[in-house]
Amino acid sequence: MTLLAPGDFWVSSGHHLCDVTEEGRLRATPDLWRAFLARPELIPPPEACAAERALHARLMEEPLAAVEARGLADPDAEENWRLFLGFRDRVAAQPTLEAAWLALFRGDVSGIPPLFLQMLTHLVARAALEGEGDAFTLRAAECFWRTQRVAITQGATLLADEEVVDMKHRDGDLGALGRLLVEAGAPPREVELDVLSEENAPGYKARSDAHDMALDIAENRPGQHGLARALERFILHLFGERVSIRPVPVIEDRHWTWHVGLDAEATRIANALWDGKQVKQADLAKILWLGVLEFADPSRVLKRVQGRPVYLALAMDAAQRVRMKPQNLVPGLPLVAAEKAA
Repeated sequence: MTLLAPGDFWVSSGHHLCDVTEEGRLRATPDLWRAFLARPELIPPPEACAAERALHARLMEEPLAAVEARGLADPDAEENWRLFLGFRDRVAAQPTLEAAWLALFRGDVSGIPPLFLQMLTHLVARAALEGEGDAFTLRAAECFWRTQRVAITQGATLLADEEVVDMKHRDGDLGALGRLLVEAGAPPREVELDVLSEENAPGYKARSDAHDMALDIAENRPGQHGLARALERFILHLFGERVSIRPVPVIEDRHWTWHVGLDAEATRIANALWDGKQVKQADLAKILWLGVLEFADPSRVLKRVQGRPVYLALAMDAAQRVRMKPQNLVPGLPLVAAEKAA
């Protein structure tokens, strides 16, 4: 297992509880599964029946034990355990967590609690960013598994972690950053968060598990380029494809051939534009980030896309949230291997 080292980041991912292959891929260990089982969603509550407590204890002792969730007094608890065991078995059937991530999103993830998929994405993103020293790239990669709130003000496009924003609001920790807590139909409130900058970037890793630094992804800001670098590394690690990505302010291409929406809103808007439909200005304003992706090896790409750029788009929804879906890259990248697999 990887030991914690000075300057480590995203320790809460549990990457230090994994074995690491020579290629830098992660393998789950019993301790990693125990970390899953220690989640409050899986720890039996005080009123749990003896059978549920025994099931949990058995799995804590031997996380990969062949057990069945049967005979529990609470039908909801029984269903929850079936979902977890199904997820565990599908992940354990693959040689690495990266292979499991790809297999899950190439298949059917319906019925798998989003929390487990987020935890898996957190782990593979941590492996993908191993050795990365740029704080803007690391902070941008947090979007891969954590929902962001958006504030567009004074030339900045700020992303702040939704869970942290909500927590600070509940605690009354209000401040001067402004408009990071805008909810549909509600008046704007202000939450005090540090915006990642060249000055405070050296302290990012020590604070990385707090997710309490906002990121500016406006044009020509380091965060805009950090998101491009994070995607490059993620694609290389998960798909084995070396790509270069450069942010652009707009798409001006009469021969627009291929695009990938990195979230549901961006997919909807980009599809409409590609189909030649009239798109409302309000929808266009939801697009926060655009990138041009090019493959280092064109032979790996579908013939109709060879020599053509692939456009990437990220958008916010009507409630000014960004719910990024890096799994959209699985069916979205125009790879020959992916077409053959399909």
